[in-house]
Amino acid sequence: MVVKISRRSVMVGGTLASVSAGAHFLTISSSKASKSAMTQNQENEEMDKKSEALIVIDVQNDFCPGGSLAVPGGDEIVPLVNKMMTDYATIVLTQDWHPAGHSSFATSHEGKVPFSMVKMPYGDQVLWPDHCVQGSNGAAFHQDLQTDHADLIIRKGANPAIDSYSSFFENDRSTPTGLKGYLDILGIRKLTIVGLATDYCVRYSAVDAARLGYEVEVILSACRAIDLDGSLKAALDDMQVHGVKVHN
Repeated sequence: MVVKISRRSVMVGGTLASVSAGAHFLTISSSKASKSAMTQNQENEEMDKKSEALIVIDVQNDFCPGGSLAVPGGDEIVPLVNKMMTDYATIVLTQDWHPAGHSSFATSHEGKVPFSMVKMPYGDQVLWPDHCVQGSNGAAFHQDLQTDHADLIIRKGANPAIDSYSSFFENDRSTPTGLKGYLDILGIRKLTIVGLATDYCVRYSAVDAARLGYEVEVILSACRAIDLDGSLKAALDDMQVHGVKVHN
C-alpha cells in the first residue's frame, strides 16, 4: 500500500513512520496488510457464525431412560449437546408438547397398542405410548440440559388432531411451526441438528430444512435412535437423498 505524504513523519495505523527529507511517498510494510487481512478474515468468520444455528431436538425426560418413550442412550448426548451450544450464536430447542388424549397416543384408539399403525387424514401414523404431555415431568427438558443457552423454544405437537415430528411443519406437511420465519429474519442459512430421535424428529427436521433451502448437517454422536423396524436406516438414506450432511 502506498500513501502520499508531505512531512518528514506520518502516523500510519497508530505507528509513527519516519521518512527521509524530500520523500513524497511512504510504502506501508506487508505486516500492516497482513493484519488487515487477518481482521477481514475474523470479520468473515463472525459473519459465518451469525448465519449458523444449532437446532436441538426434543431432549426431554420422556425420551430419556426411565421415560414413557425412552430412546436407548438418550441421556448420553446431553454433555456433548451442552458443549456444542457454546459454539453457536443462535440456538433453538424443540419440545414435544402434547395435550392429554392426543390422537397419536395408542390409548386414544380402542384396541390399539403402542407402535402399531393407523391411517390419519394426513397419512400413516405410528401410535405412541402417552408421552410429553403438556406440563408433565415427562415433557420437561432433561435436568442437565443447559436450556439457558436457548434463543428460542419451539413447542410442537400441541394440536390434538395432528402429530408433529419436524421442527418446521406438523405431520400434515403444510402447517408451519414458525421456525422458518424466525431463522430467515436472522439471516440463518446453515443448520446443525442434534437430539432425539435420529429416525423421527431429527430426520424430519433435517429433511424439511434441506427442502427449504438450508445447508444442513446432522451430528450422529449427538443423536440417538429408536430404530423401529429399520427406521434408522430409512432415516439415514432419506437424509442422504435430500442432501443432508451426516457426520459422526
